[in-house]
Amino acid sequence: MNIPQYDEGNIRHLSDMEHIRTRPGMYIGRLGDGAQAEDGIYVLLKEVIDNSIDEFKMGAGKRIEVDIDDNLRVTVRDYGRGIPLGKLVEAVSMLNTGGKYDSKAFQKSVGLNGVGLKAVNALSTRFEVQSFRDGETRHAVFSKGILQNDTTQPTQDENGTRVFFEPDASLFKHYAFRGEFVETMLRNYTYLNTGLTIMFNGRRILSREGLSDLLSDRMDYEPLYPIIHLRGEDIEVAFTHTKQNGEEYYSFVNGQNTTLGGTHQAAFKKYIAEVIKDYSGKNYEYADIRNGIVAAISINIQEPMFESQTKVKLGSTTTEPEGGISIDKFIGDFVKEQVDNYLHPAEGGRKRKDTQGNGRRGKEGTRNVQESQPPQPQAPRLPRPPLRHERRTQGRKQHLHHGGRLRQRQHNQEPRRQHTSRLLTARKTTQLPETYQESSL
Repeated sequence: MNIPQYDEGNIRHLSDMEHIRTRPGMYIGRLGDGAQAEDGIYVLLKEVIDNSIDEFKMGAGKRIEVDIDDNLRVTVRDYGRGIPLGKLVEAVSMLNTGGKYDSKAFQKSVGLNGVGLKAVNALSTRFEVQSFRDGETRHAVFSKGILQNDTTQPTQDENGTRVFFEPDASLFKHYAFRGEFVETMLRNYTYLNTGLTIMFNGRRILSREGLSDLLSDRMDYEPLYPIIHLRGEDIEVAFTHTKQNGEEYYSFVNGQNTTLGGTHQAAFKKYIAEVIKDYSGKNYEYADIRNGIVAAISINIQEPMFESQTKVKLGSTTTEPEGGISIDKFIGDFVKEQVDNYLHPAEGGRKRKDTQGNGRRGKEGTRNVQESQPPQPQAPRLPRPPLRHERRTQGRKQHLHHGGRLRQRQHNQEPRRQHTSRLLTARKTTQLPETYQESSL
């Protein structure tokens, strides 16, 4: 057996762009031709739009325009703060360069590793980036990651960023963007960002009810009960049950669709089953409770950790890298409190046992709970049955069942509670950071 030669000549150093082109799977997963929603060309589109979404989440720009020409070439224009002009070229061509390594200019963003736009640049035969900031614009043109042209000039256009790219056909052989896959991706962004408008080839896409709209659009069966939709600070859930078998979940972290789930989805599955079982008072198996469920959960956390660059599964165990509470507790507390409140609207949620001693309430605590509850309306009383002498009619006795008297009696029934959808907690708006400058990159 001949052993191949191995010496200094075999040791190579690849530039950032060369490495991406040599090992594209590390950055975008599969290549493909666009026939599957997981193919690489859609990852390239997502990487571009993620930056525009991060601008929206920081309160800068409520409109994003996406145009796909001949199913081959893509243009994305947002109206955020714009990439700082002095670092524009570095921001799209040098790995490990970006403004999201801390939380000063961006908070709870999905872009973390300083990779996204660089991968789009390297894997495109033509890539253009243009930033508009305060009456000035800088426009850079690349081919397969190599800078071709770079100009700066005055402008009257609104602030923001424009990105154009045409994927490299030598890598994505016979590729074509499919409108249905792109539209699904864009609708996911609007479900998670109510108030955002995305124009796709001139058509407007938006959502007013968030995750509730997502379930309504995706369910194949009629819901067995109205969708329960709850929002809190940095968390939103929606769920119902249908007649289908199995479980169906849509999970998101900072706007990223985690198609393989992760720690947040696992926590939601556990606690939603616990709350429903507790509410039913029956000894159901958790798997039986979740059978037929269709649910969506979205959370926002600081610097999430995903299990790969494609970010399809959350690996974070805490809401912040240092000092945050656990993902399990964050979601568990929300589900146990807010879903319980929804299921018991008249009582404002059942009063759970305290954690001290053996869990019994003291007399003082019970009295305070009773005093804090609003007075309940009194149910109508049963009519008084007639006395013996009143049942005599024309000299003869008349029994209660005669004349249909029993049929006229009213039954003492408490009116049914009407569960109505409500948003229990308003999402707090995020204030715009003081600045997004070259120093952030």
